[in-house]
Amino acid sequence: MRLNDEQQMLQDSVARLMADKGPVSRLRELRDSRDEKGYDQPLWQAMVEAGLTGILVPEEHGGIAFGLVGAGLVAQEIGRNLSVTPFLSTAVLGATALSTGATAEQQSQWLPAIAEGTALVALAVDEGAKHRPDNLSTRYEGGKISGDKLLVLDGHVADLLLVAATDGQDIALYLVDPKASGVTIERTIMADSRNAARIHFDNVDAEPMADGAAALRAALRAGRAVLAAELAGLSREVFERTLGYLKERKQFGRLIGTFQALQHRAAQLMIDVTMTEALALQALDACDNNADNADAQVFAAKGKAARTALLAGQEGVQMHGGIGMTDEFDIGFFLKRARAGGETLGDANFCADRFATLGGY
Repeated sequence: MRLNDEQQMLQDSVARLMADKGPVSRLRELRDSRDEKGYDQPLWQAMVEAGLTGILVPEEHGGIAFGLVGAGLVAQEIGRNLSVTPFLSTAVLGATALSTGATAEQQSQWLPAIAEGTALVALAVDEGAKHRPDNLSTRYEGGKISGDKLLVLDGHVADLLLVAATDGQDIALYLVDPKASGVTIERTIMADSRNAARIHFDNVDAEPMADGAAALRAALRAGRAVLAAELAGLSREVFERTLGYLKERKQFGRLIGTFQALQHRAAQLMIDVTMTEALALQALDACDNNADNADAQVFAAKGKAARTALLAGQEGVQMHGGIGMTDEFDIGFFLKRARAGGETLGDANFCADRFATLGGY
């Protein structure tokens, strides 16, 4: 698909914002300072002021309702700069779930807060090392939730938890106050220096949605599509940085970019990156238009993006040689994010299985 004028303007403005206020150097600062919240608060405030936190919030609740293509364009620039924000957890997963399946009262309470940047939301689904949203042991019974969740993005700073649980028949999302009695939250930090809490629920009061099952499906689909766009942006940035290095680094008296073996590898990476960008945009557009094959396109895009980002990170580190292995050089941060982002909401194998069967979440 081709971007229209409004979408292109959005991408250009977000690119300037992220490069100015959310570059890779900010990730390094947050990591080294062991920041208590673990995300870039000045950048998040700038995103609030630009309306980006409400990009998927309906206009009647104070958002701009720009659609998933718009959210994906924001995510691309986040990926290119490794910007650390709660955009995925709150503005995408949280806003989509609430917009899709929450009651009118729940929407009125939380959607304006998301758009205004006064509330952070965390989606609690995974219970093991791998993403298996249709195989959960967390139980909802008698208005209470009990169970354990892992890898809850931004869980330790959330003002609202959306918890996936089974009532014995269906899996759905339920609203939980993170400060409620029976909730125990342990902050963890992933390899890419981002937040992913462990949370234990011991007979905790939970509020059902109007349609929690639909909310979960919509949130996971949107999250995977936007993650595909983020990983595509990451891959493009790594490719461009690596290509620039090949054009300036000399070995044996020659630019290493003149070595045919490296040229072939760079060409293959460019093909993969371009294909990933196209698949991600196509999947986002399919979701916005509620296409019959939207789920299949999202699984294809997320699976391809996970593989491309990992390849880009590995090739980037290797082609930079010894310096690529050092912490002082930024390229390693991209590889770490590629690994973590590729696993989030389903790795390449998970997506390939769902693409083949279109079964489960």
